[in-house]
Amino acid sequence: MSAEVLIAVKDLEKTYGDGTVQTPALCGVSFSIQKGEFVAVMGPSGSGKSTLFHILGFLDRHTSGEYRFDGKIFDDYTEEEMAEVRNQKMGFIFQSFNLLPRATVFENVALPLLYSGVRESLWRQKTLAAVEAVGLSHRLGHVSNQLSGGEKQRVAIARALVNDPQVILADEPTGNLDSKSGESVMNILECLNQKDGRTVVLITHETYTAGYAGRIIRLRDGRVESDEKNDLRHGSDGEFKK
Repeated sequence: MSAEVLIAVKDLEKTYGDGTVQTPALCGVSFSIQKGEFVAVMGPSGSGKSTLFHILGFLDRHTSGEYRFDGKIFDDYTEEEMAEVRNQKMGFIFQSFNLLPRATVFENVALPLLYSGVRESLWRQKTLAAVEAVGLSHRLGHVSNQLSGGEKQRVAIARALVNDPQVILADEPTGNLDSKSGESVMNILECLNQKDGRTVVLITHETYTAGYAGRIIRLRDGRVESDEKNDLRHGSDGEFKK
């Protein structure tokens, strides 16, 4: 039995601007990602990787081509359905953390549940489980501006996990971290993929972080330069350092 495709893009193009001034960001990008894969999308600044991230996450629309998520064409989703997918099927991790500075760890992680269909009686249980998964149970009542950068990114990962998404989309998740904290964050993502079978799409310009992925797609000037299996993938024992 062949693996199930979660994400598929074909001849994807994105152009910014209108009239006489147009800037192409993606130029005929095609690839698919199967459920359970850990894929890194690499490229220098201006290669189109952030544009691709926003399209994959239903945060922006492509100009032409086709994008299918979980078998359904992007254009067939209503705005309400897109919001539901973003909340319930996708977990986002950003370089800048995007936490509420005066909210506690618990409150930040629980936030997506407020907009989900999950029964309120389950919110605490799911929030505690997500926080425990990233090793921050001892910080539960701390506000986010009391945390280190590495701890903030762990909170962001827990928030991404709380609705049990099909895919985690991480945009330069170690960009604002020191090397030790970055390694810890990458170990968590690798564990989520290898131990839990979670699909992970990592946007990065760093060779080291891309090394955790099982497959690396390289973009340059809005085009796929290469798409190869990563035979030198970092090995972990399915655990991470807390």
